[in-house]
Parts: sequence; C-alpha cells; structure tokens
Amino acid sequence: MSVLDSFRLDDRVVIVTGASSGLGVAFAQAAAEAGADVVLAARRVDKLVATAELVEKTGRKALAVQTDVSDPDSCSAMVEAAVAEFGKVDVLVNNAGVGSAYPATRETPEQFRSVIDVNLNGSYWAAQACGRVMRPGSSVINIASILGITTAGLPQAAYSASKAGVIGLTRDLAQQWGARKGIRVNGIAPGFFATEMTDEYDPGYIESLLPRVILGRMGDLAEIAATMVWLASPAGGYVTGQTITVDGGVTIT
Repeated sequence: MSVLDSFRLDDRVVIVTGASSGLGVAFAQAAAEAGADVVLAARRVDKLVATAELVEKTGRKALAVQTDVSDPDSCSAMVEAAVAEFGKVDVLVNNAGVGSAYPATRETPEQFRSVIDVNLNGSYWAAQACGRVMRPGSSVINIASILGITTAGLPQAAYSASKAGVIGLTRDLAQQWGARKGIRVNGIAPGFFATEMTDEYDPGYIESLLPRVILGRMGDLAEIAATMVWLASPAGGYVTGQTITVDGGVTIT
C-alpha cells in the first residue's frame, strides 16, 4: 500500500452523528470522498437529505437514520440500522453536540444537564453501541473542542466541562478497547470553524479571538475533515488515545 493509498477508506462503513450541519456534513462528505459508505445520524432527519446527496455524488451509499444520541436505545437502533444496511460498522465519528452560554450563577440544572447529556453522555452511548459490533481495525473519533482545554471569553461551563469529559473518555476507551478489541479511539479538538454554532455568537466575537490564532484566520472545514480521514484510515493505524487539536495554534498562545 502506498502512502497516499493508506489514507483511503474504501469498503469502510462510517457513522457520522450530527451529520445534518456544520462539521458533520464535512466529515460525511470527506469519508465518502475517501471511499466509504456513510450512515448519517441526526435528530433532524429531514436535514440529512442534503448531506446524503453530497455523499451519493461521490458514488458512495448514504443511509439517513434519525438518532438522539442522548438516548442509549436510539444509539443502539442507529447501529442496528447500519448493520442491517451495510453489514458492519468500521468507523464512528462522534460529532453530535450542542452549546450554551449561561453565566455560572444563573445556569439551571436543566440547562447544564442538557449539554452534558448530548456532548458527553451521547458520545459514550454512541461509542458503546458501536463498540459492541466493531471488528479489530475499527476506529472511534470523538469530536471534542479546544474549550475542553482552554477558555474563550464566554460563559460556557457546561460546554467546556462536556468537552473536557470527551477528552477523558477518549483516553479511557482507547485503553479499554485497544489490545482487547483492536479498536483505536482518538479525539479531535477543533478551534474556530464557521458552523451553525458559531453563527449564534454575538457579532464581532470571532473577530475578537483572532489575535489568539497564530495562523490569523478561522479554519476551513476541509482541513478538519482531512484530520478525521487520517485518524479513521490505515494511515493513522498507530495512533490511539490522542486528542488532536486543529486550532491554528490557539492552545499554545
């Protein structure tokens, strides 16, 4: 296998959660371009139509599955649908997530728990369901955030805590499943990329953070999607338990 061929995902089946928008769309399209069939999971199943079209334009197959990752039964149903359609699951991209920006003295228990339930618990339930059927050589990629490592000027206790938890979860699952199951588990901690979530920020917020970005710009979705393909593919075959920051240098300033 040549170096370039080692980045291929031919004949792989990739599940992408949160595939209805933003990073999830980019991950799904990149997986298909690398040769994989893709299971598209999201609560807003109607919004998966456009993502499915992008996958199918590459010549690969897409399966849309309505999924609420905060519900363990829904995650199990997602995996069952994938196996029924494609016979296996090779890669999980744990991308589904929500954010909040409530001051810590005023955030309600319900507001805090709702973020943890999707971002952290949901990552676990989806990984657990996939881990039960994955074969040796499979890969789980958890999407964390640089806000699990640093701060960014907004009151985001729930989001930061959930993403720090995802980083810890990544290490533990890598340790549990590496030798015993032959499953690699890694994370990606994105910096600032244009998505539906960043669209909700106050005007000027992203611009105010750019001085912290060594490369002086927001990231391009293709750049983080390429990182996912590397971790999912044989090219990343000796990498496990790591969370890769893709942030233009924010976390070293």
